[in-house]
Amino acid sequence: MPPGGVNRARGPAMSAGDGRSPNRCIATSEEGTVGRLIVTEFVTLDGVAQAPGGPEEDREGDFPYGGWQAPLLDREAVGVVFAEASTMDALLLGRRTYEIFAGYWPGAPQEIPFTGLLNHVPKPVASRTHTGPLTWEGSSVLAAPLAEGVAALKERHDEVHVIGSLDLVQSLLRSGLVDRLSLWLYPLLLGSGKRLFAGGTVPTALRLTGSVTYGNGTLHLAYETAGRPTYGNLAV
Repeated sequence: MPPGGVNRARGPAMSAGDGRSPNRCIATSEEGTVGRLIVTEFVTLDGVAQAPGGPEEDREGDFPYGGWQAPLLDREAVGVVFAEASTMDALLLGRRTYEIFAGYWPGAPQEIPFTGLLNHVPKPVASRTHTGPLTWEGSSVLAAPLAEGVAALKERHDEVHVIGSLDLVQSLLRSGLVDRLSLWLYPLLLGSGKRLFAGGTVPTALRLTGSVTYGNGTLHLAYETAGRPTYGNLAV
């Protein structure tokens, strides 16, 4: 299983309109003058998003459950993941996820639809510590502080996608830079591992714009960010 929960399904590459569920109801917000930042994550029911793709993908913290997504893959869902990814104009990655992806995708088999997509799309990398050149074709260190760098990306590209990159996602949410969350929720509890919404998550209101349930119990949930939460008092 390739890294990041991206499937190595064989067969012809799908266009952005292929492989969609007939009951699919994911909506997009009205087009604005700047692009959108879309976060895609593969998550267990208890929030773990570490190493969905394979045992050696991310062993940090001696994580023993790498590859948890593989037995739960749904062919139809894989088509939807690729169709959504096909609309990206740039792939923003955190340093750790960049290293994982760069260790696999440049030499991945060409018959995997994701190979051509990920190798050819621009790949800015958000890192405060990386100083050397990036070897993966099309990758570059994101210039300027994160907020300014991402704002510039959204001015140049219609859709900037983020896959994995859990620490980066927290920073993007804190800065109010995320426009859409595409969450693949799997019927599984792991109890340990890196979580998508860990300590430091800022209160954020979300608006559900689409949901699809697959036969194996996987849920695809699409949310748009909607500012800060409001609060009330049930005792009144």
